[in-house]
Amino acid sequence: MSEAPDPEVVELATKIFDLARRGETEALVAYVDAGVPANLTNDRGDTLVMLAAYHGHAPAVTALLGRGADANRANDKGQTPLAGAVFKGEETVIRALIDGGADPAAGTPSAVDTARMFGKAELLELFGAA
Repeated sequence: MSEAPDPEVVELATKIFDLARRGETEALVAYVDAGVPANLTNDRGDTLVMLAAYHGHAPAVTALLGRGADANRANDKGQTPLAGAVFKGEETVIRALIDGGADPAAGTPSAVDTARMFGKAELLELFGAA
């Protein structure tokens, strides 16, 4: 049987995930620079990049990728940050993820599948899937 997580650690992790959701890049990267894993995940498998991407924060996405975060890391549902950004229509985030090495074919559904689903021809062209 595993021990219950330390409440202080849970509180800190919650704060860091909230910084990603709000796009507070400077504070977020200060934690990563101090040793918080760039690929920290929550209980649903969402990384800091996923949360920043889904909520439209391209500067936070770029900063996290620059610190070693995985642009293609899928959450527990198989969704990638790029597919989430396509779903939300976050063009600056999409470009930041592509520039950071995101694979449009990764995940379920993939960013390509999501772009097709929403008739985003310009994104299919960007992804080389037109």
